[in-house]
Amino acid sequence: MAKPNYAFEKRQKELAKKQKKQEKLLQRKSGENLQADDVEDEMETEPAAEGSADPTPTGATD
Repeated sequence: MAKPNYAFEKRQKELAKKQKKQEKLLQRKSGENLQADDVEDEMETEPAAEGSADPTPTGATD
């Protein structure tokens, strides 16, 4: 009877994990690009009211 090649199986699992991780990373990057484009579109269509911007970020402490 043939002996199982555990090293081959392990390598295949590692390659599958690596590929899945790359796909998720690409999806995140494309999702960020889409969200950034949406934000830019909203900023172009809605002019900001003057004086409404707070120069200090919320929750900032000195």
